[in-house]
Amino acid sequence: MTTPTRKHLPPLTAVLVALSLSIPLTPANADAILEGERFHPAVGLNGMVATSHTLATEVALEVLKSGGNAIDAAVTAGFALAVTQPRSGNIGGGGFMLIAPGDSSPVTAIDYRETAPAAATETMFQDENGDAVTERSRFTHLAAGVPGTVAGLALALEKHGTIDLKTALAPAIKLAREGFVVPPRFTDGLESVRDRLQQWPATRATFYKEDGSTYQPGERFRQPELADTLQRIADHGTAGFYEGETARLIVEEMSRNGGLITEADLKNYRPVERQPVRGSYRGYDIYSMSPPSSGGTHIIQILNILEGYPMGEYGHNSAQSIHLMAEAMKLAYADRSEYLGDTDFVDVPLSGLTDKRYATELRADIDPGQARASLDIRAGNPASYESNETTHFSIVDRWGNAVSNTYTINFSYGSGITVTGAGFLLNNEMDDFSAKPGVPNAYGLIGGEANRIEPGKRMLSSMSPTIVRRDDRNVLVTGSPGGSRIITTTLQVLMNVIDHGMNIQSAVSAPRIHHQWLPDEIRIENGISPDTITLLQDMGHTVETRSAMGAIQSIHIGDDGILYGGADPRRSTSSAQGY
Repeated sequence: MTTPTRKHLPPLTAVLVALSLSIPLTPANADAILEGERFHPAVGLNGMVATSHTLATEVALEVLKSGGNAIDAAVTAGFALAVTQPRSGNIGGGGFMLIAPGDSSPVTAIDYRETAPAAATETMFQDENGDAVTERSRFTHLAAGVPGTVAGLALALEKHGTIDLKTALAPAIKLAREGFVVPPRFTDGLESVRDRLQQWPATRATFYKEDGSTYQPGERFRQPELADTLQRIADHGTAGFYEGETARLIVEEMSRNGGLITEADLKNYRPVERQPVRGSYRGYDIYSMSPPSSGGTHIIQILNILEGYPMGEYGHNSAQSIHLMAEAMKLAYADRSEYLGDTDFVDVPLSGLTDKRYATELRADIDPGQARASLDIRAGNPASYESNETTHFSIVDRWGNAVSNTYTINFSYGSGITVTGAGFLLNNEMDDFSAKPGVPNAYGLIGGEANRIEPGKRMLSSMSPTIVRRDDRNVLVTGSPGGSRIITTTLQVLMNVIDHGMNIQSAVSAPRIHHQWLPDEIRIENGISPDTITLLQDMGHTVETRSAMGAIQSIHIGDDGILYGGADPRRSTSSAQGY
């Protein structure tokens, strides 16, 4: 990896701790910036950071300016988001990180997805009649998988970074201890889930005022218990979370409320380095997350199918383009329901699913002028063997090293349960397992036997941190939240750049579409022409206009080395900044 050594770096702790916390909020949001600016990327020569919160962007950029590399900045941003964006940033969840060195060395992936506790059983979310009980897998202590974020970020820093964990944590601890001025999105989010969160005393005490009211925009929000938890990690490393006081608080929270996570589950948790899934599209090399994420596999599968069509000639979001994209998406999501799971537990036909010959077979079943009913589609026969409130950030440093990171606690505010005395929310990722094969999860995704619950197993995800190379040079870093729509959101940004020649901000801002096999409908955002919708309906598609999809944070590296950042206007606190 192209990177400085530790001994050549200036001390960053003092710089980061001293960083002002009164940074003005300047969201890259369509409602908050001048018309037209949502299509102009941020520009940098030496480094670029794109995250879903301005404060996280600022502290990560300061790491780059002070001599740190992209991994140092990514870990700093990850912990800062755990403070400033508690609905999705986290230390109580898990995720995936892709690291692509700037010297053409191999791309690596770190899997820090949550795992099922040792006491988990295949039928734990079924009633006495064998029916799935959805509330149990979403809003109880049983819903929490063993968190992986702290171990995953620490591993990335240890193996690929140049600063220590205490330095990376310093800005987050200061933000938690001294507080930050809340933006409107923070207030709106807590108002929208008030009934769900306030049933838990620790959550009510952590995120609301003493009288139960919500912090208003412009007011300062402090999290002293979270600051103490982060300080224990800074002082003791990962043992400061998976053992000792924090582990005790987690286990006591579980034992009081019928949860399953034990001291042994926490102590035994390990992140895993994996090879990313790799494919190609029109001369570009696509690297994305391998299982237990389904994201990379199906991005490559869909691109393989669409490579057989002149998508650029059909035009961006034309009826023909959307029709072919939707038909390819159906085929991929049908395969997802059958084959994908944690490869440490099940055989996944990864090479078959991403094989261009298999894509040719699937393409032959697509009628270029007529929609195929989803009920007529079954999983194919390849060669043998996530939340709407997920958070993604992309970072590139002066040496060309790139990091693409996506992590989550699943739902907005996860399970809604805060660990008493520790100040952070528990995930509800157990809902991403198949509670019962064939029964859809919260995102309507159908799961099969490959994703059934087993002790120690990682649940299937759609998170798709992605890095694109050409001629062994990093050119695009991207990824998104959005549950089942992560895959299609990331796919469309890749196509917007490669097929349609958009700059990165335009590629991020453009209206999106989504089809996931079941339900049998094309979901579209506002901005698709009514005439196009009519043409799609004439082809036999059901078209539904729904809320915004994803919040993708992306960086494009030009042929001249100039960095272009695209922050998604769909999330009001998104920020891309370079220097």
